[in-house]
Amino acid sequence: MINIETATYYTATKKYDLSFPSLEEDIDVDIVVIGGGFSGVNTALELAERGFKNIALLEARYLGFGGTGRNGGQIMAGIGHDLDKIKKDVGEDGVRAIFEISDQGADIIQARIDKYGIMADFCHGYGYMGYNARQAKTLRAWEKDFKSLNSRHEIRYLEGPEVKTIIGSDVYGSALLHMGGGHVHSLNLLLGEALALSGHGAKIFEYSPAVEVVYGDRVKVRTAKGSVTANKLLWACDSFLNRMEPELHRSTINTYAFQCMTEPLPDELIQRISPIRGAYSDIRPVIDYFRVTKENRLLFGSATPLIDHLPRDLKEWNRRLMLKVFPYLRDVKIDLAWGGPMACGANLFPQIGSLPGRPNVFYVQGYAGFGVTPSHIICKILAEGMAEGSPRYDLISSIRRATVVGKDQFRSLICTAGKTVHQVSGYWTGRR
Repeated sequence: MINIETATYYTATKKYDLSFPSLEEDIDVDIVVIGGGFSGVNTALELAERGFKNIALLEARYLGFGGTGRNGGQIMAGIGHDLDKIKKDVGEDGVRAIFEISDQGADIIQARIDKYGIMADFCHGYGYMGYNARQAKTLRAWEKDFKSLNSRHEIRYLEGPEVKTIIGSDVYGSALLHMGGGHVHSLNLLLGEALALSGHGAKIFEYSPAVEVVYGDRVKVRTAKGSVTANKLLWACDSFLNRMEPELHRSTINTYAFQCMTEPLPDELIQRISPIRGAYSDIRPVIDYFRVTKENRLLFGSATPLIDHLPRDLKEWNRRLMLKVFPYLRDVKIDLAWGGPMACGANLFPQIGSLPGRPNVFYVQGYAGFGVTPSHIICKILAEGMAEGSPRYDLISSIRRATVVGKDQFRSLICTAGKTVHQVSGYWTGRR
């Protein structure tokens, strides 16, 4: 099993020295949130901005311990992996409505940073990269789709020698440049948002894992040394749910992603790697993703493409993938490597809603590795649902959650089978 306690780029370079007490009393609030990552903090902050001041947030470890503090920091367009997978639930009009809001994440993040003065190192510039003619066709189609949303940002398809104007690699034959996207220091973003949430009067507790949850007209969450009684509860644990809520546990399965960080690189080498100092990913079903950081490092990540397993040496595993894209970095040292779980549903689309028969118990989970940007969209919509309701909440919460049968006994086999099907289907969808 991977050591999830390992230091990451984010913990090594965070700008906020925040700490919150553990819960050691019995309190009464309007809303209690379990989970201190993007989902929990963002939803709580959206609710606080709507006037809900009496909010408590419980985090089992420290804020950002989960996926929020161990990702690529990519600011990408979209929600989920493939909107066609949810068409049977929401129809053509629903898919179009979701697509129209799916490009709003970067602007929501930028507005949040500006409003609260968050030190998150947001850098604009994203390249979706293609290897072959099938992927080039897909990228040309994406260009038309993105431009149909009347984005204020530059969106431009590149091919052949033009690709070198945004990335220093010979392996790609096409690219889609989206200047609305980019990258961010995700842990600093979260901590800045948590500081804003605290400023709205919310109570945040770290090292306060829930040990018992009792449902009813009012919900009671008990921790080791205290309890919270609330009108409404939000489960926001994603891949760190740890079987606490059986109804939610059965509808996602965890796989893993891994990242590495190089030593600091000279300016001329960073300029060669990324003339736009941006973020990138290919468009295969299981992507490689990478970006340069403010400190002139290259952060590179991926997941196992077919057979689900945990590499023994994360530094070397990531380094081999990095050298396929940038062979001239063979003498560059890898300073850190880390990984962590990511929760996936059967349709690879985020899940929100309320538990069956429990209208005051809400949930959000299942980002399938694409959580930094979509969480800011999804949690805005979830907060609408938890507050006064909205058509957008009704639409997304209507998407069905399928049970992942046998996940506890055969996790690795199920993930391997899922990746294989996902990869093969990419040939027909223009992603392979």
